[in-house]
Amino acid sequence: MANWWKEAVAYQIYPRSFKDSNGDGIGDLNGITEKLDYLEDLGIDLIWICPMYKSPNDDNGYDISDYQQIMAEFGTMEDFDRLLAGVHERGMRLIIDLVVNHTSDEHPWFLESRSSRDNPKRDWYIWRDGRNGAEPNNWEGIFKGSAWEFDPLTEQYFLHLFTCRQPDLNWENHDMRAAVYDMMRWWLDKGIDGFRIDAIAHMKKEPRLADVPNPDKLRYAPSMKSHLNYDGLLDYVDDMSRNVLKHYDIVTVGEMNGLFADRAEEWVGEHRNRLSMVFQFEHVRLWEPEEGLRPEPAVLKKIFTAWQEALEGKGWNALYVENHDLTRITSRWGDTEHHWRESATCIAALYFLMQGTPFIYQGQEIGMTNTRFGGIEDFDDVSAKNMWRELAAQGRSEEEIIAFLTNTGRDNSRTPMQWNTWPNAGFSDGEPWFQVNANYEMINVATQQQDPNSVLNFYRALIQLRRQERTLIYGRYALELPQHEQIYAYRRELAEDTFLVLCNMSSKAANWSEIELSLKGAHCVLGNYPQVDEDYRLHAWETRVYRF
Repeated sequence: MANWWKEAVAYQIYPRSFKDSNGDGIGDLNGITEKLDYLEDLGIDLIWICPMYKSPNDDNGYDISDYQQIMAEFGTMEDFDRLLAGVHERGMRLIIDLVVNHTSDEHPWFLESRSSRDNPKRDWYIWRDGRNGAEPNNWEGIFKGSAWEFDPLTEQYFLHLFTCRQPDLNWENHDMRAAVYDMMRWWLDKGIDGFRIDAIAHMKKEPRLADVPNPDKLRYAPSMKSHLNYDGLLDYVDDMSRNVLKHYDIVTVGEMNGLFADRAEEWVGEHRNRLSMVFQFEHVRLWEPEEGLRPEPAVLKKIFTAWQEALEGKGWNALYVENHDLTRITSRWGDTEHHWRESATCIAALYFLMQGTPFIYQGQEIGMTNTRFGGIEDFDDVSAKNMWRELAAQGRSEEEIIAFLTNTGRDNSRTPMQWNTWPNAGFSDGEPWFQVNANYEMINVATQQQDPNSVLNFYRALIQLRRQERTLIYGRYALELPQHEQIYAYRRELAEDTFLVLCNMSSKAANWSEIELSLKGAHCVLGNYPQVDEDYRLHAWETRVYRF
């Protein structure tokens, strides 16, 4: 089934780090508006903006104190309205983060809830008595430490799966849901084009809030199985759809840790009227200690192919390799030391041309890399600071901790956008809120706009190719060379039209035989090397797209 959001190319903006318009060192809404022409020229159809709501910033805006006001650092509601109008004037669309697993502890709902045990909003959050002078259960928060915080005023604990200043909403309470739905309709009536729904996988909790047995032996955070894609969660999604989502022509993308391909259709099936797409976590392994390790091509083949096949003719994939919670993909999967450009562009082609809507995270299109950290003072992210304390308590040295967080820390993706070679990478005329990556003079938009072989212009070519070829949007995916240890290859097929995508996911040349995969009748329409030297041999991190 054709749909506008299936044919779109999306771009994620982390507003604090995108563009500062007033010199205070903090990215803002007017800065985004200034760069709309750049996004239009890149070929973007859909923009996703991370939270810009009023917030005390305990978790960089994901702790919301008012869903219907703009954070003062980012501007005003009038600035947002001007941005939305500018997006629509250029034929693009805009979605925003819907963060309703939790609020800030400064949200009026929570202030009422904590005011007394008999307040009407008490049950809008999850409160429990302690036991034997300790927390209600042994659940651990996603950002480490207990998932419970004691409130001395009412002498009970409230649940917070993230930071202690992000109390979880109680989705069993229908009055709370109604208030959330009113807020959603307010934004949709304003004219936004949908939502990325944050932490949706955690909204349903194990009803008894029971202890987790043998917590140290679990793969994820100890309590994760008690609130990760828990049975009954889809009832909440159905209720949200009945009351809000199905009444608008919008796109919805759920952040879905803990969901695997065999159950994907339940969430995004064409006829289920639930979500448009989900961001699955299998290929990025978010929240796992080994997240920074480079996956083998065989692992990526297994995961991507499972999702492609599971949703073929049934639902739709959201394609991504970077976001605000992940390290930079060229540092994580590629070879920034010897083959920075080649690996950045190879990875781009790998995920971008599968069946689904591709998302680009700001700076990904110029191959931005991980940054460098000198000590704990260089980290801003609350999860990194918590991890530092935990590792230090385990006796790990400062050098070991920095090395670990350099590979896994979310701060890597939150350094200011690198626009040009000016001071602060052209991000701000003032002192940036966070350190600019030292490589901005080499990696920036202005330099790459002038280089026809740049990462940026390769992304432009990818977007243009996908836009003009319906097969690369709706065509069936078919894996090729499944046993090859270096090459990830797949076809896209629609009617009599066929494309072949070849990606050498290694820093060594890779060969295959004509018997394994023939190129007879094929024409190379895109590649990241100047010319095709040998038909059945790929250079390090070479990618080619053939049409038959």
